[in-house]
Amino acid sequence: MKNLYHQLLLVIAGSTQKQLASQIQYLRAENAILRAKLPRRLSLNAQEKNKLVKFAAKLGKAFNHLVFIVNPDTLRRWIRQSKRPGGITATRKGRPRTQQEIRALIFKLARENDWGYTRILGELRKLGIQSVSRNTVKNILKENGLEPGPKRGEGTWDEFLKTHAATLWQCDFYSKKVLTLKGFRDLFLLVFLHVETRRVFIAPSTFHPNESWMKQQAEAFLRHVDETGLGATIVMHDRDTKFTASFDQVLEGAKLEVKPSAYRSPNTNAFVERFIQTLQQECLDYFVVFGQQHLDHLVAEMVAHYHEERPHQAKGNSPLSSTPSNAEQTGWEETSADVLSLSRIGCHQRLGGLLKHYSRRVA
Repeated sequence: MKNLYHQLLLVIAGSTQKQLASQIQYLRAENAILRAKLPRRLSLNAQEKNKLVKFAAKLGKAFNHLVFIVNPDTLRRWIRQSKRPGGITATRKGRPRTQQEIRALIFKLARENDWGYTRILGELRKLGIQSVSRNTVKNILKENGLEPGPKRGEGTWDEFLKTHAATLWQCDFYSKKVLTLKGFRDLFLLVFLHVETRRVFIAPSTFHPNESWMKQQAEAFLRHVDETGLGATIVMHDRDTKFTASFDQVLEGAKLEVKPSAYRSPNTNAFVERFIQTLQQECLDYFVVFGQQHLDHLVAEMVAHYHEERPHQAKGNSPLSSTPSNAEQTGWEETSADVLSLSRIGCHQRLGGLLKHYSRRVA
């Protein structure tokens, strides 16, 4: 750029008056074309403003005819500012941004309540915050993906779980290829999981999960809920076509709400899907399953281990049942002492040692 200016000055210095006029006309035409391709408003920093001021102060009568990048009056103001102590400094455009602490408070009030932006503004005024307007609160909510009006839908998925976990069940299918006299066939399990306790109920396997079988399993699930005393008001399942209308009708007839998972939202049924992954990876993947009775036996052993012996991270690494069901037969005790002898550690095994549970032997 510096060399370009030097070349331009050399050309001007060696030109006649007539040639100089022609060159200026050309530069003005070229400048007009370039300006037409620029945005309507340019933002200049302090260094660029000072550069314009340096040359504009000597333009004289040609000032109004040559100044186009900014309004001539704006450039005159910059010239006056350049003569003051401190010179030209960068200026911030628009209203100052709301303080981050206030923005965080607005977001907190919106997430913890179902208030609209007017109600939130009133709470801010009560706290002595006068620097924000109603429109500012509205814009901050929108920036954070929240509706500015009250009653923002059903809330988040976490909020839904906290509210309904005690009576919320999820159910899903799992299929396993088993070896039969007719070759490998798909055998189906229907798994129900109580979200708060993580306890499961698994229907006996079937090769044909038809409408009649689905109705029977819905009735069996209702009996299980009554026998265990676990609450049930909502049953969630995905949109698999095996969940027939009659299956939902049996549950709804018992005053339960059937809630199909949202489209393209696999995580909404995550609890039961995570149990199925545990069932598969810790048990069924290790076996070639021979028929229906074999699969039901493997599943029953895994469910007993899952409920009575296996620690669960979501439950503080404790078993779902505080006392193992086989404690009396094995002579084990539960204790919290840190000092122990390896001779007092016993191991109970299921499925040929695949599933193990360790506990202290009774002295």
